[in-house]
Amino acid sequence: MPEETAPTDTTPEPAPAPAPAGSKSPSSFLGALGCGCAALLLVPVIALVALVARASSGSTDIPRAAPEKMADRAFQRSREAYGLMGFERTVEPGVEKIGVSTENTLSSGYCYDGGLLGLEDKTVDGAYRMSHGWALDHVPASQAVPGLRRLHRQLKDDGWKVTSYREGGKSKDWELYVQRDDGDERMSFVWYPDRDYFRGGASVPCAYDPEWKDGDAVLPGEDQRPPALGPAQRKK
Repeated sequence: MPEETAPTDTTPEPAPAPAPAGSKSPSSFLGALGCGCAALLLVPVIALVALVARASSGSTDIPRAAPEKMADRAFQRSREAYGLMGFERTVEPGVEKIGVSTENTLSSGYCYDGGLLGLEDKTVDGAYRMSHGWALDHVPASQAVPGLRRLHRQLKDDGWKVTSYREGGKSKDWELYVQRDDGDERMSFVWYPDRDYFRGGASVPCAYDPEWKDGDAVLPGEDQRPPALGPAQRKK
């Protein structure tokens, strides 16, 4: 007998149900998710690139300037503040006893490079930061108090950012700290009412010494000496 062939089911299969409105197929959902993840991953990458660029540029933006020029700049900052305080004494260069006697000194400090990510702390060869410090003894409240208030107002008007200001009264120290250019330039003033002693100081931005050579062991600006300190007329 011939073999019987099983009947073929010719009934068509039901079409897949359409996806609900607003829904996506798994493949399209994963594709969209992938695009979103890629975009999210780009955010920290872009931020990191910006951070690296900002950190690395800090070590290359230092201007070239002779120590004498930057020392004079720091000294002139102090001289102007000295005049605003109303002081008229002439202070000779040097200091006999820090915190007790008069002072008129220049000092040089190192400049630092934070590296590619800003996480390092290494000195920059040939770069320096000049600072000027000064002090007066026998400064009574009748001179220090109105002088500091006047200096506080004037520096704000001149565009300095006041980072700290405190009127200490009769027993606590009076303080005024200012800065500008993102902190590259700073000044500080403190009056000690318990001993009628006033201190001031100014520091200017870092600079490269054009005369510096590889192998030089001396920090640029260490040999700078200020002129006598006295009041100066303000520029109009």
